[in-house]
Amino acid sequence: MEREAEKRTTIYWICVLALFTAALANAVRAGAAGAIKTALLDPIDPEHSGEMIGTVLGNSFLGFAMSLLVISPLLDRFGAKKVILFAAFCFVAGPVLVLVAGSAGGATYLLLNLGMVLWGFGWGATEASVNPVITTLFPDQKTGKLNALHAWWPAGLIVGGLLSVLFFRALDLPWQALVALNIVPGVLVALWAMRHSFPQTESSVAGVPFAEMMAEPFKRPGFWVFFAIMFLTASSELAPGAWVDVTLSSTVGMPGILVLVYVSAIMFVMRHFAGALEHRFSDMGLLLICTVPAAIGLYLLSVANSPFTALVAATVWAFGVCFMWPTMLAAVSRRYPRSGPWGIGLVGFAGAMAIYFVLPRLGAVYDNAKLEKAGGQDAFAALQPGSPELQQVLAYAGEQSFQTIAVIPVALFFIFGAVRLVERSRNKS
Repeated sequence: MEREAEKRTTIYWICVLALFTAALANAVRAGAAGAIKTALLDPIDPEHSGEMIGTVLGNSFLGFAMSLLVISPLLDRFGAKKVILFAAFCFVAGPVLVLVAGSAGGATYLLLNLGMVLWGFGWGATEASVNPVITTLFPDQKTGKLNALHAWWPAGLIVGGLLSVLFFRALDLPWQALVALNIVPGVLVALWAMRHSFPQTESSVAGVPFAEMMAEPFKRPGFWVFFAIMFLTASSELAPGAWVDVTLSSTVGMPGILVLVYVSAIMFVMRHFAGALEHRFSDMGLLLICTVPAAIGLYLLSVANSPFTALVAATVWAFGVCFMWPTMLAAVSRRYPRSGPWGIGLVGFAGAMAIYFVLPRLGAVYDNAKLEKAGGQDAFAALQPGSPELQQVLAYAGEQSFQTIAVIPVALFFIFGAVRLVERSRNKS
């Protein structure tokens, strides 16, 4: 029994390191986004570089979504160990392609996008494996343990964000150094995972046939409500997180990535209390409560114009979004256990595709707003870098992009409320 507990603890921490590495990669991409945009995309098309960097960042979410969709139903056939080793490979190969893009001439934009897709494969393979493994290891503590696992997501964002500031502000290193750094934990994940065996998933242990697992979501219409909800919850959390450095750095008097670091610190602490809060309010009640500060925080981020107002806004937003992703995964696993890793993967796929579509849209809103404020393309092109006029234009563009996405948690408030009422009425009858 003691040896089994020790093995379970080891597998848990390998999952933590894999997810931490995926989060570190996300922070590195967000932290380097402004520098990549300036160095590689502004020379190509300065009027549309915001949409281009949004597309580049969004492609990491496309890779995340595609690998999650393909790997999830086949997890037990591949084995969680092989999937985590594949993730480790992608954490090395993705950054390498991004680094090569800087010297690729006319193929720069193509290689940037391909590198981001491959980098995202690593994230998707991680989520496809670690979430079902944790629900198998801790079947009676799904919400608490998934939130504890996903507390290491913001921990990775914190480390990546602080490294971004250190590399760019203190050491004045090129963006390539920051991107290359992400290769190190990818190698560590591979070396650690190779030494251990991983369990089969909950549905496999229960003897659910593959065909039945695949059919389960399609036999349960309510599953697709959660699929749609995840599309919106991910847009409220991850899209703004990837966008803060591009927008806030020019408006609040501090690196936008520091706002992400601060938010992540709050999330790291709060996610350790998710189990107790879920017992108090239920998973739907917890998600319903979260939508209010999420909406208010995003609106406040749109009008923040100083470090103080940015941190106030970020505090409110963090309390809103900190529980959304892992609690949604736990909610689906609890309600549809026979869908196994396929059900969890489908919901994660919805979240990933949301960001893939939302980030370029945010970039387009940002570009249209800056051209509108400047008075057209020619007027924008005439603005001098660092001038007060350009700062006003960029501040307006950031405001419009954040206010656009602030509508989503407002809609979620009514959706979660409706789901909660329906489930409570069913339980009473």
